[in-house]
Amino acid sequence: MMSRSVTRKLLGSIRGVSTSARLNCPGAPASAPAAQRGRELIKSRELEKDELRPLYMDFQATTPMDPRVLDAMLPYQVNYYGNPHSRTHAYGWESETAMEKARKQVADLIGADPREIVFTSGATESNNMSIKGVARFYKARKKHVITTQTEHKCVLDSCRVLESEGFDVTYMPVKSNGLIDLQQLVETIRPDTSLVSVMTVNNEIGVKQPIKEIGTICRSKNVFFHTDAAQAVGKIPINVSELKVDLMSISGHKIYGPKGVGALFVRRRPRVRIEPLQSGGGQERGLRSGTVPTPLAVGLGAACELAQQEMEQVFLLGGKTCKAKLTKQKLFICYDHARVSMLATRLVQKIMTEIPDVVMNGDPDQRYPGCINLSFAYVEGESLLMALKDVALSSGSACTSASLEPSYVLRAIGTDEDLAHSSIRFGIGRFTTEEEVDYTAEKCIQQVRRLREMSPLWEMVQEGIDLKSIKWTQH
Repeated sequence: MMSRSVTRKLLGSIRGVSTSARLNCPGAPASAPAAQRGRELIKSRELEKDELRPLYMDFQATTPMDPRVLDAMLPYQVNYYGNPHSRTHAYGWESETAMEKARKQVADLIGADPREIVFTSGATESNNMSIKGVARFYKARKKHVITTQTEHKCVLDSCRVLESEGFDVTYMPVKSNGLIDLQQLVETIRPDTSLVSVMTVNNEIGVKQPIKEIGTICRSKNVFFHTDAAQAVGKIPINVSELKVDLMSISGHKIYGPKGVGALFVRRRPRVRIEPLQSGGGQERGLRSGTVPTPLAVGLGAACELAQQEMEQVFLLGGKTCKAKLTKQKLFICYDHARVSMLATRLVQKIMTEIPDVVMNGDPDQRYPGCINLSFAYVEGESLLMALKDVALSSGSACTSASLEPSYVLRAIGTDEDLAHSSIRFGIGRFTTEEEVDYTAEKCIQQVRRLREMSPLWEMVQEGIDLKSIKWTQH
């Protein structure tokens, strides 16, 4: 038997959730305009407040531009404004030289040839070019594409477009840790498979796929391999030759560069052919027509060079460390990566030692440490985000219909719906400080405890009631 206090709290909670769902979900037809106006009003009031801005802990969404990147870009915004494709005067030559330098900086970061780098508007365009371009070019002989259920939305939507064109697409499931089953990949590849697309680091749960093994499998099967590396390039060491990657998508604003620019690596040997998405002047080897924005390209190149500088090559020989060129095993140590790892460990340990029933989503080892996705049982993720308004975070759930739908990534790894609704993503980056991590952890601990004290479910669990044994009824 439930106590009367628990019953009253539970009924009030249900009524509150029902009301908030009607008010806050844009999928509810009757109240959608009013809810939208309400949210916009709240946003405008918050922005008008003369208060300190929240701490930024959402580095998977975007990164602040490194001041050194801005310094590199400014001359090409003001003085060197020529069209890089103008070949008849100095203005064009100056911009072309800067563009080609940036191309080499991007290539050096991933171990590619500069001629294999195509400038784009970002990773979304690069993903579209790769998936649609390869599939359409080889459609006469191959009509099958493979991807995973946890890819970025632009990859999944590109594959759905191909399905509408008559292609066969296999959306591979992932294991509960977020990683794909390599044996299942081998069995899924068919003679008519043209492309496999698997992201390097997941943008939501941070798991790092076995890219080298996938590349080896694809190469042995004569299938092209594309990877969305927007969350990986500049953060972990990448060499496209060692990984046997044929196409790789890169985003500028995910590596402390400008927004609106990215790149696509397209392998020359063995040659990868893609059908261009847009027609025009034939720039970028005819793969991506349109004037390359020199300032943005310079910014992307500078961001890649800075990321490269953070990756120090250290060689180990007989237990001693030296920087001479050796033929022994190489150990790559990235300062950014090491610092982010330290801060991530600090955040997770502080939270998980103080709060019970917290789950880290995704593989605990095969992951990029700067992307932490935690589920706080018996706490609604959206409520926690609102309570933590002085920290910029994101939730794993989104209001996509008349009811709150959990993230498709969390659903794909088999997370319980209740836990999926309670997930929060913490993003740590180059400019995150220890003080910010400590403050975020302390505020999170404080607010989770407060919200649980208000939760009838938490009270029931404390009383030893098994929530799964309760048969809920609707009235």
